[in-house]
Amino acid sequence: MTQAPPPADMTLQRSSRDAATVRARLEEWLAGTLPPGSDPEVTLHQGIQTNGMSSETVLLAITATESGARATKEYVARVAPAAEDVPVFPAYRLQDQYDAMRLAGELSGIPVPPVGLIEPTGEVLGTPFFLMDRLDGAVPPDVMPYPFGDNWLYDAAPDQQAVLQRSTIEVLANLHGIPDAAGRFGFLDPAVTGHDGPTPLARNLAKTRAWYDYAVAAAECSPRSPLIERALAWLEANLPDEDTAGEAVLVWGDSRIGNVMYRDFEPVAVLDWEMATLGPRELDLAWLVFAHAVFQEIATAFELPGMPEFLRADDVVATYQELSGVQVGDLTWYQIHAGVIWGIVFLRTSARQIHFGEIERPDDPEAVMHHRPLFERLLDEVRA
Repeated sequence: MTQAPPPADMTLQRSSRDAATVRARLEEWLAGTLPPGSDPEVTLHQGIQTNGMSSETVLLAITATESGARATKEYVARVAPAAEDVPVFPAYRLQDQYDAMRLAGELSGIPVPPVGLIEPTGEVLGTPFFLMDRLDGAVPPDVMPYPFGDNWLYDAAPDQQAVLQRSTIEVLANLHGIPDAAGRFGFLDPAVTGHDGPTPLARNLAKTRAWYDYAVAAAECSPRSPLIERALAWLEANLPDEDTAGEAVLVWGDSRIGNVMYRDFEPVAVLDWEMATLGPRELDLAWLVFAHAVFQEIATAFELPGMPEFLRADDVVATYQELSGVQVGDLTWYQIHAGVIWGIVFLRTSARQIHFGEIERPDDPEAVMHHRPLFERLLDEVRA
């Protein structure tokens, strides 16, 4: 097996936008959107993005006149990437993300950042974006991955880590407990974007297959991945039926702790909703487990102890069943599906790195997959 490359190369350039132009366009847009006399001024904050590999995240302050007085508020802008910047996803449905966040917070009580103005046309910055309130808290780092040590989560006491694990699982239990998810979040069903199948899970798998085809068809990308194709063939041949998969719930989609902001080891903001969908609850549970396993795998490859007792599948399932009162099935199929998605993301982010001159095009397209040993092991276990 190929050892995972140093995780420092996960720090990616995401955008070729000019900051001065972004600030000027935002000020012009706000002047026409806010009440007359607001006289908005935008300050863009610079900083290192240590988490996330797909959408652009812009930190900014907006100063405007309200009730005769100047006031400054902090915001985060979620911006769909430009086509020339090698986006990870085939499409960025910002309105869907906006609505999913807003409704999830209202209907489940989970903490999501309050969403504000949305610009859905792309006429201001070239692609759609929306604003949400900037909250205070700490996020487990991706770079360097938190199991590497020397960060607030790794250095926490075991009981504090346990609080974080349990409270994160509780977010999923509350999210999945929203009644009539199919009715309230029908806009997230993959069928809306043309992905057919007899069940929500089948439609999600069709969407994943189409995403892979998009990734390898892109001119910037490396050749097809035998590992992903092996996994997709197994997933399609072993697709759980409707009775096994269970009811469709609101699935967060990117349910990893690197997408949660914590305070005192409990969530204060659940972030990154671009993968939200309708499907079995096991999709979120497996993603939570697999995402940690990827980072643990990288830590082990570099002979670091990591956090092997954290977010173990059996513990996650037991806690979820206790909190939700719902029995869940085996996570194996869903973890392999997670492995496929991680592989697609790595193909697209490496294509972006090639585009921006950060790396050379590898001879082996799977060399960029930091989760490769874990993925191969899972496939070997099911004899795929």
